[in-house]
Amino acid sequence: MKSCPPSFFERLVVELLVKMGYGGSQKDAARAVGQSGDGGIDGIIDEDRLGLDAVYIQAKRWDGVVGRPEIQKFVGALMGKKARKGIFITTSSFTTEAINFVSSIDYKIVLLDGKRVAEFMVDYDIGVTEVSSYKLKRIDSDYFSNN
Repeated sequence: MKSCPPSFFERLVVELLVKMGYGGSQKDAARAVGQSGDGGIDGIIDEDRLGLDAVYIQAKRWDGVVGRPEIQKFVGALMGKKARKGIFITTSSFTTEAINFVSSIDYKIVLLDGKRVAEFMVDYDIGVTEVSSYKLKRIDSDYFSNN
């Protein structure tokens, strides 16, 4: 993820959130909007199939940790959109101050670090190909009972 361009990472996280069930099945329920002068918003996704509420996304393809100042900028961007929900996704991790700040404000912000993003990508088959699978079987003792 870190070797791909920022625009690729922004599209990846939107695709991941759609696979996770946000936006339902609507093709236009999720969109990557990040670019220069994006106002701190890299993507928007409908929270449900009816589009009753939008979740704003900030995607940071970083090597260093994301601190409280970056989260505060994101909250400011949410305020500019009159939004109260957001997902801040990074390829790196978050400082303790950033995590504590999110838990102390009256906005619903989810922080996803690179490790969790990678786990979700595997869980939802984004950027991975299944090589093989195995079925484990056990003897069904009920089948052999003399009832």
